[in-house]
Amino acid sequence: MKQHATNIVRELRNRGFQAYFAGGCVRDMLLGLAPADYDVATDATPPEVMRIFPETYAVGAQFGVVLVPSADAPPSDALPSEHPNYVEVATFRNDGTYSDGRHPDQVSYAKDPQEDVQRRDFTINGLLMDPLDGNRVLDFVGGRDDLRAGVIRAIGDPECRFSEDKLRMLRAVRFAARFHYTIDPATFAAIQRLAPQIHQVSAERVRDELTKMLTEGSARTAFELLDSTGLLKEVLPEVDRMHGVEQPPQFHPEGDVWIHTLLLLEKLPPRCSRTLAWGTLLHDVGKPPTFRVAPDRIRFDGHVEVGVRMAEEICRRLHFSNEDTRQIAALVANHMRFSDAERMKASTLKRFLRLPKFDEHLELHRMDCLSSHGDLSLYNFVRERLQQTPPEEIRPQPLLTGEDLIALGYQPGPQFRDMLAAIEDAQLEGTLKSREEALEFLRREFPRAG
Repeated sequence: MKQHATNIVRELRNRGFQAYFAGGCVRDMLLGLAPADYDVATDATPPEVMRIFPETYAVGAQFGVVLVPSADAPPSDALPSEHPNYVEVATFRNDGTYSDGRHPDQVSYAKDPQEDVQRRDFTINGLLMDPLDGNRVLDFVGGRDDLRAGVIRAIGDPECRFSEDKLRMLRAVRFAARFHYTIDPATFAAIQRLAPQIHQVSAERVRDELTKMLTEGSARTAFELLDSTGLLKEVLPEVDRMHGVEQPPQFHPEGDVWIHTLLLLEKLPPRCSRTLAWGTLLHDVGKPPTFRVAPDRIRFDGHVEVGVRMAEEICRRLHFSNEDTRQIAALVANHMRFSDAERMKASTLKRFLRLPKFDEHLELHRMDCLSSHGDLSLYNFVRERLQQTPPEEIRPQPLLTGEDLIALGYQPGPQFRDMLAAIEDAQLEGTLKSREEALEFLRREFPRAG
């Protein structure tokens, strides 16, 4: 994509326009990282860009943004939701006021790149680079100094930058965690003052920013910063309530529910799945409302069931897909079942092992153990059973179906589910191995009336 972006810069220059690499790609290149994508800033207006590059998507033309596809971008009548094969070309601009806390009320195009960078979020993202001149960097905001010092600093007045787009508060936290930087004191103070205004940001944008925090490899640091800035209690009050919720020391010598959760987040690997990340964050979300001190010890009766309902509500609030919601809730629902694994019947264990994305359940349990008592014996037991049991024994072909029951003269109804489940249980236990044995079992256990 770098070559495609360079070609765009070259073509714009050949047509008499200014053009530079801009934003995160410049930052990453200076840090020695491979940019995930490339953005180009130019004084060409969107209509001019679209005349030069006919195959474009005007995703934000009213804000001066056009996407230019590479030669290997798949043909499409509509822009895909993710576009890694496209370069974003943005016109130099000077944004006006932001009434909605996200979009400028009006945009004035500019000819001066220095004017353009003043409306960007942070100094480390306000750098321009000329790929046609030895990667010469244009720095009008002190971004290179802040890269060297490891500082996240808003460009200009922090409150103005955050008032323009409230999501920038979450982005400041994410960048600080991702790069292990500190947040400039004035920028940090502005986040603390404006944190309650984060609710102006759409649920989808908040969800996506939090998901990046959880999956970029510095989840613990990110959530500690969310906590200290005051953003955590605004975006995830259920997680904020984990603070100070004590746990029985014999099982959780590490401390309260908040500390325990941070220890798990610390173990989330970069680029882990979003469902594992959110399941990890929320696996004990039901503990604060179920906390009680019993005569024998601290208890959290029903915390799994309560946690599942809370996780589902959080997922709905943040507009997760139904598929992701099901998996996140399943991780919460099943994280305590490992404690029964050694006592499970063979059929129960096999059904447990065939949960969708069972590798995520296993990984959550491993991190849960390492973040509390440190005993991995149940993890090793389940993993060994999973490795030693052939897939066809975990998900065997049914010996009988509902159509077979009808052919045998049974009347369709709710009892069919019980009958087929009983046959499958016996099959998973290894006591039924053939269709003939299943038929005999059926006649014996579920005789037909009359």
